Amino acid sequence: MITRRSTRALFYRAFYRLPHPVRRKLVRMAVPKYIVGAVTLVYDSEAPEPGRLLLLRQPPGNGWSLPAGLLQRHEEPIVGAARELHEESGIRLSPDQLTPATPNAVIHLKGWVDCVFEARVPAASTPLRVDGGEVYEAAWHPLDDLPRLTTATARLLGRYGIGPLAGVPAPDEADPGTASRTGTA
Repeated sequence: MITRRSTRALFYRAFYRLPHPVRRKLVRMAVPKYIVGAVTLVYDSEAPEPGRLLLLRQPPGNGWSLPAGLLQRHEEPIVGAARELHEESGIRLSPDQLTPATPNAVIHLKGWVDCVFEARVPAASTPLRVDGGEVYEAAWHPLDDLPRLTTATARLLGRYGIGPLAGVPAPDEADPGTASRTGTA
């Protein structure tokens, strides 16, 4: 009698006898694909409690969001976070000035992963520069009085205990049937 366990063992024996490029192709066909982005939570290091957070107003301008973007091919998430932060706000930090947020990776049911990092900079001496195309405006906002956020940003910040959705389970955690985009990439 063939059991599930023995069938599985036979499958793996045959699989690992295949050439590496063939195994890689088979795995890529069988496993889910994810789009990976990097997000940075930038706090004003000089602000009194509860603190201030850097937010961006981007097209179409219906709410504020976080510095974020998609990773380039073979780019490390922390490098992508530093690059996107500079491109969108003018703040240039080296990757070693960013720290992984907890949780560092937010996996969304709709096929993407946000790698989230934190940084602290003195707002008073950190000039903000935006291009007017990709980003209309960058500004510091008190954590206890945030402006209207994009839905994606509100959901992501809620996972970190910030904003109007702090403490509210994300739709993809509460009911997988109602999952929607929660990242900002």
